[in-house]
Amino acid sequence: MSIFKREARKPRHKIQLGVWLTLDGGFAKRPCTILDLSTSGARLAVSNSGKLGNKLALALTKDVGKLTPCRLVWQRGDEIGVEFVQAS
Repeated sequence: MSIFKREARKPRHKIQLGVWLTLDGGFAKRPCTILDLSTSGARLAVSNSGKLGNKLALALTKDVGKLTPCRLVWQRGDEIGVEFVQAS
């Protein structure tokens, strides 16, 4: 029995939605695809993901009118997991 409680994972919904991942406060943009989505985060496919850093945001359009702030949780090849965070 573990003494640590693991928070229940939120239900995820499979989706194929093209969005923009913004880096460095919105100065760099990369096209990506949301592969699955929950209320707390998402799994994304990002071509040539390289080193992304922790502070990211998602935008539905390239002009990034409305950003959804998130942080990088994990990265495996060209797939990443992000957690949505409150804007500061």
